[in-house]
Amino acid sequence: MSDKRATGDKHESQACDYLQGQGLVLVDSNYHSRHGEIDLIMRDDNTLVFIEVRYRKSSQYGGAALSITPAKQRKIALTALQYLQKHKQTESPCRFDAVAISDSQTQWIKAAFDSPL
Repeated sequence: MSDKRATGDKHESQACDYLQGQGLVLVDSNYHSRHGEIDLIMRDDNTLVFIEVRYRKSSQYGGAALSITPAKQRKIALTALQYLQKHKQTESPCRFDAVAISDSQTQWIKAAFDSPL
């Protein structure tokens, strides 16, 4: 496993633990489609939450949250749509959240973006 992948796994696990402490329930992780990957899929009551985890050592260049570009948002939305269709959950309420980790701080951003589709 590469150092980059190991670092990503560590921070995704950290984010998952943090969100579970906030009451969310893990449904799936590292879900792949031909469009991309969703780091975490969790339930917040009856809402299915697609979560992008971003890590930056420092917020000097804008921080982790700003690294979720419109192109990345589109890939996440397309992957989420494929997940919903595959699991026959197209009527489920959904939300796109982000967990930004930088400078040893964890920030949970609810409804970080709307589906660009």
